[in-house]
Amino acid sequence: MSPPNDPSTTSPHPALGIDHGAARIGIAATDDFGILAHPLETLDLSRVEPIARIAQLATLRGIRTLVLGLPVRMDGSEGRAAAKVRAFASLLRERLPALPLVLVDETLTTASAAAKLREAGRNARQQKAVIDQAAAVEILNLWMEESR
Repeated sequence: MSPPNDPSTTSPHPALGIDHGAARIGIAATDDFGILAHPLETLDLSRVEPIARIAQLATLRGIRTLVLGLPVRMDGSEGRAAAKVRAFASLLRERLPALPLVLVDETLTTASAAAKLREAGRNARQQKAVIDQAAAVEILNLWMEESR
């Protein structure tokens, strides 16, 4: 049995970051130590059942925490998009009850991701395939920063 303060049993990592959108969901993951977040994939909601795929990824990667971006308005209020994300969070909790699910204010994460992709030389057309994954990375980075 592991000691009570053993990081292998108390660490929230690896964590799965989720950027929920109307047409696509970006997925990213942290390493086992919570040092880096990296993009994984984009789920096209017209082609894949997202809850099943997220559950599969969680199992395959030994995920210990789900981190879901919550779209909060600039004034701090929540609108329809946030209600949809909260409903999605409920479905995730039903499917994966053993995993903690954390909601993180995702304000400006897509804009931040787009700026970083532009700096890396990607134009708007090139960004489309990876912007949701990059936003999920930003969500995880925010969460990791808040957790320190």
